[in-house]
Amino acid sequence: MIAVVTSSSLPIVLGVTGASGLIYAVRAIKFLLQANYPIQLVASKAAHQVWRAEYGLTLPTQPDKQELFWREQAQVWEGCLTCHRPTDVAAAIASGSFRTLGMVILPCSMSTVAKLAAGLSSDLLERVADVHLKEHRPLVLVPRETPFSLIHLQNLTQLAMAGARIVPAIPAWYHRPQTIEDLVDFVIARALDQLGLDCVPLQRWQGPLS
Repeated sequence: MIAVVTSSSLPIVLGVTGASGLIYAVRAIKFLLQANYPIQLVASKAAHQVWRAEYGLTLPTQPDKQELFWREQAQVWEGCLTCHRPTDVAAAIASGSFRTLGMVILPCSMSTVAKLAAGLSSDLLERVADVHLKEHRPLVLVPRETPFSLIHLQNLTQLAMAGARIVPAIPAWYHRPQTIEDLVDFVIARALDQLGLDCVPLQRWQGPLS
């Protein structure tokens, strides 16, 4: 008997690169797991260095220990979270036959953007992103860089033309944020909007107050 896979059971691939702003990944994990969306996570080698630089923490390399690490940071123990080594290019998520709701890379470094724009797949994260492009599945990039050089803009344009959705880590203030988390959550909500997901508490724009 062939198992029927429903959209609600399909996972979301979360890529975490070496760009600054790991809080974006942590908060995304929190909201997705709380909403019972399965996550397939792959962090690049550079992401390990950023954890040490931004928080003084060591991101484990072993998938089972890394899962526990992310859960501790997000303070969420329910839901399905599967972590992968960046070198494991034979992982199931590297195949176009592995079905997903889409992939979000946040934060997304300009190095990753450049490699994807050139069609390079030097690790699992880049391979999975390339798969989403070729399979015409949603690929959402959340670049965290400023200012953008002309090369950055050209690479982002190339990816947008190929079907990727670009959601820069630019917060808004109309929802009256009170904390850093409020600003972060706005960006996450807009990124997940691109996948048709609404699991982040957000005061959306309702027009000017009377």
